[in-house]
Amino acid sequence: MYKHTMVGIVTLCAAALLGPAVATSSAAPTTVPVTAHRQLQDPVLVDCLWHPEVRPTDFMLACGDGNSRLTSLRWTDWNANSATATGVNVVNDCKPYCAVGRFHSFPVTVRLDTPQTWKRHPQVRQYTEITLTYPGARPDKFQHTVTYPLWN
Repeated sequence: MYKHTMVGIVTLCAAALLGPAVATSSAAPTTVPVTAHRQLQDPVLVDCLWHPEVRPTDFMLACGDGNSRLTSLRWTDWNANSATATGVNVVNDCKPYCAVGRFHSFPVTVRLDTPQTWKRHPQVRQYTEITLTYPGARPDKFQHTVTYPLWN
């Protein structure tokens, strides 16, 4: 009897521990296996961990320190030439320095452009340029529109 009770308790504990992990993974941004992109014409957005993403809800811009990221992305277009979304750019003001700085949120329009062959996976095309347009307030010393190259 004791053995069956212990097995039941261990099983319940394992299920309780795995439950949040399963729920968290289902809320993750859309990451499509590279092999699936062979059949797609549209490019991908490559994240900091070299994962191809299609229409992610969040995207890290500053991979090294995490001081700039895009959140709440809502994609209105994603095609062979470009992609467009609205969202929020969360940026650390780094005042007096980044470790103690405060994060501020700025509404932003995001545009992905210049798709090219992904060097790591030549069968996949990736967007290589991102443009952020701030319709209102923007981070200190930022222009109304800024364009950055994306890694490949």
